[in-house]
Amino acid sequence: MMADHDRTMRLLKTARGQIDGIMRMVEEDRYCIDISTQLMATQSLLARVNADVLKAHIEHCVRKAADSGSPLEKEQKLQEIEKVIDKLAK
Repeated sequence: MMADHDRTMRLLKTARGQIDGIMRMVEEDRYCIDISTQLMATQSLLARVNADVLKAHIEHCVRKAADSGSPLEKEQKLQEIEKVIDKLAK
């Protein structure tokens, strides 16, 4: 993976900390809206990480396939991106 490894790991550790906090909130029977707010913040953070990883994939792997001259490799990378977009749209 060519994404900024340190940034990705830092954000994922932050998300893990947020999830741990949410679990504590549930265990403590905290106010539902507060829990929901924290869940949305964590989802947003994970969406940012995913966007970074996908951008890195496009910048490096897809670009490499495009530069390779291999029609098969190009098609495979395009299909990968299409599948991810379909999943994101659900």
